[in-house]
Amino acid sequence: MKQVFQDLKDGATRVEEVPAPASRPGHLLVRTNSSVISAGTERMLVEFGRANVLTKARQHPERVRHVLDKMATDGIRPTIDAVKAKLSEPVALGYTAAGEVIDVGKGVRSFKVGDRVATNGPHAEIVSVPANLCAGIPGDHVAFEQAAFTPLAAVALQGLRLAEPTIGERFVVTGLGLIGQLAVQLLRVQGCQVLGIDHRKERLQLAERFGAAPVDLSAGEDPVAAAEAFTGGAGVDGVIIAATTSSNDPIRQAAEMCRKRGRIVLVGVVGLELERQQFYEKELRFQVSCSYGPGRYDPDYEGGGQDYPQGFVRWTAGRNFEAVLGLMAQGRLDVASLTTSHHELADAATAYKELSEPSAIGVLLRYPRVSGVTESRTVTTSSTSRPMPIQRANGVVGVIGAGNYAQRVLLPALAKTDARLAVVASRGGSDAARAAKRFRFERATTDIDSLFDDESIDTLIVATRHDTHAALTVRGLEAGKHVFVEKPLALALQDVDQIRRVVADHPNRILCVGFNRRFSPLTATMKRLLSMVSQPKTLIATVNAGRVPDDHWTQDLDIGGGRIVGEACHFIDLLRHLANNPVQHVHSSYLDTSTNDTASIQMTFEDGSIATVHYVATGSRRFPKERVEAFVQGRVLQLDNFRALRGFGWPDFKREKLRSQEKGHASCLSAFIQAVQAGGPPPIPVDELLEVSALTLHAAQR
Repeated sequence: MKQVFQDLKDGATRVEEVPAPASRPGHLLVRTNSSVISAGTERMLVEFGRANVLTKARQHPERVRHVLDKMATDGIRPTIDAVKAKLSEPVALGYTAAGEVIDVGKGVRSFKVGDRVATNGPHAEIVSVPANLCAGIPGDHVAFEQAAFTPLAAVALQGLRLAEPTIGERFVVTGLGLIGQLAVQLLRVQGCQVLGIDHRKERLQLAERFGAAPVDLSAGEDPVAAAEAFTGGAGVDGVIIAATTSSNDPIRQAAEMCRKRGRIVLVGVVGLELERQQFYEKELRFQVSCSYGPGRYDPDYEGGGQDYPQGFVRWTAGRNFEAVLGLMAQGRLDVASLTTSHHELADAATAYKELSEPSAIGVLLRYPRVSGVTESRTVTTSSTSRPMPIQRANGVVGVIGAGNYAQRVLLPALAKTDARLAVVASRGGSDAARAAKRFRFERATTDIDSLFDDESIDTLIVATRHDTHAALTVRGLEAGKHVFVEKPLALALQDVDQIRRVVADHPNRILCVGFNRRFSPLTATMKRLLSMVSQPKTLIATVNAGRVPDDHWTQDLDIGGGRIVGEACHFIDLLRHLANNPVQHVHSSYLDTSTNDTASIQMTFEDGSIATVHYVATGSRRFPKERVEAFVQGRVLQLDNFRALRGFGWPDFKREKLRSQEKGHASCLSAFIQAVQAGGPPPIPVDELLEVSALTLHAAQR
């Protein structure tokens, strides 16, 4: 199927062939009929992409600070690579569409195949969208082209709900783009008098048709004076700001225009340097509206399918969609007048160029009817696929998962090996297609099951979310595949036990977990030096992990397992590797926080060595992220951020420093591929990776 993307490096808009998305619980697959290009949000994205690097940096100074911090801790080369990788990620455009349901995910009861729906899907022939962000199009009264405006109208409606307009009140709408025009109409439906402010005559004329009194900024009209005249000096009851500008004028003028206890709601994007005195003296209320309404960005509402009870949250995002469609069906919301041009999907680049024209408001994309879903779930990459490696009996790779980590770290490392890169699979077809194109896989797919059934694939790389690792590992081994799975191996002890049994049943299959730090060249030096001393050792790993938001998926115990299971396992494995002895006992102590992601983990080993992992989420970005120290027989080794290793008291070793940080990702994957091609042994002894996985789960128990 085809989908529209924007290249962040040069701002170019492209229509690309990608696999159709897979069916998901709580989601619908929708064949798109029409979608609308947002002249506000999407214009901002396009302009950002076309800007040079300096302008991009000025627009996002907080990201520049993050880059500088990363450069100080990780080095110049890894930082440059990370920035380039981020800018090379194409952005899927669009969020307002309408079409026909072609598949209903598990747990969805309110829709059926064949239903006509409005949704927030991107500009793509087939979209996978949460059922809670879909609404049925009523009868035959609303055409697809009208319904495609629904999410945009819901954005305007949510702004109005926060402003709480009542019959007879007088409101100002600042910024008469697509959202502003919809806000004008909704206020008129609500029985309000409306003053519309903009600097483009075409938009002012359109708003006047919808019943607004116009204020032309391009003619030098004073909006504050106009509002005073509009209300007879009383001040307006509320202001909806739908403008997009870095200027502070809209928010300051809104405060001047309002009566005492007036309401100001920001739906657009403007400067927010407020003048306190204005808000204080009038006791003004100011709110920023969030997208379509309650539920937006809530993973339980969107991905989990959990709706909010109407008795407590009357107007969710989905119910705002329904309200908008109801107004369209009644003929009370005119979106046909907002449509300024139509384009076929293949001509999307031309459509986006129109956004710079003053007359562009509602630019509509039309879609051809595709033949089906199954046929389009796998796409073959172009003839630019990398040259075939030397033919070997083993090492034909299928990758499951193409998220940020996979594309930033794993796949570049895999591409350096001589494995045959057969297929990359992910639930999102755009991610798989991007990875296949960038790393020159033979094909991309959203049909994950096909990798297990494909007898030509003998090796799987699993880089999905943590809760799927164990099941995919078991399934891969049972299908006769070698498996490299990103950490953690499992989120439950019973899953570790199951994997142990499956490994025993398939002794000729290689299992490896992505414990890459043991493969760093500086780790190898530490290991060599420590092996020269027979006495018990004291090992300390200090991990300045930094804060991750409470609602991040890694903090969800059911999905990510928490950060101790998901990340601290690296350092439990590293110290186990350096000690070169089985762990006899593990104990952990936690800082009492809502996420339990700051902990001290103590281990004792069979030879009497002791080790501690300090995993800290409360530190500073400016402090080195990872430090490992070893103390033994009057000697010390100190490893800083996998860039420098210092020795104290060692007769033949003082210091080893790398030009850039090296955590061993490439060496880890290379060792795995070499083991597959040579028939073993595994790069990490299976007993060790199972031991570390179980130890981590014990350490995570409080």
